[in-house]
Amino acid sequence: MAGRREALLDAAITVLGEGGIHALTHRAVDAAAQLPAGSTSNHFRTRDALLNAVVERFAARERAIWEQLALRRYPTTPAELAETLTAAAHEATGPHRTLTLARYAILVESGIHPSLRAQLLTTGSGVNAWFMNWLRVAGSTDPDRDAPLIMNHWTGLVLHELAIPDPAFDPSAQILALVTTVISPTSPEVPR
Repeated sequence: MAGRREALLDAAITVLGEGGIHALTHRAVDAAAQLPAGSTSNHFRTRDALLNAVVERFAARERAIWEQLALRRYPTTPAELAETLTAAAHEATGPHRTLTLARYAILVESGIHPSLRAQLLTTGSGVNAWFMNWLRVAGSTDPDRDAPLIMNHWTGLVLHELAIPDPAFDPSAQILALVTTVISPTSPEVPR
């Protein structure tokens, strides 16, 4: 049963990433999963139940991507951290584009449904822990201050690339400048 449930949720993420929040219906998920009509509603009785389960599945998939990235890279300098974030931006806007678009659709929806916001904060804690550790190892003396500065910029950069794709997308110089400015021990104090 878990296999079918995950297949439905993966199909729902595809629907969400390709069509936005208004495209997410039980019927659309059934079609995307190539399952008989009613399959999605058998597992998720309401749209809210479906959306809550999508958030959980999305978070698990995103966390797995970050964990795979963490297995391949262990940034120990600001330059290595910038390189890792550049690689993550390319993954988010390339092979994981649909998942990332679903992420942004869920983020916007969480502004309307506070229960999603709480769920996103809880499920995102694993990714946040990886990033905070990377910041410390790369030389940040104040990860609590530096994390939002860097990740909010990264999130906006990825959003812009998703909205207005550039075939020559290369955020490496921008990310390197940001990361080295924010966490370099010789930089001036960044205001809180």
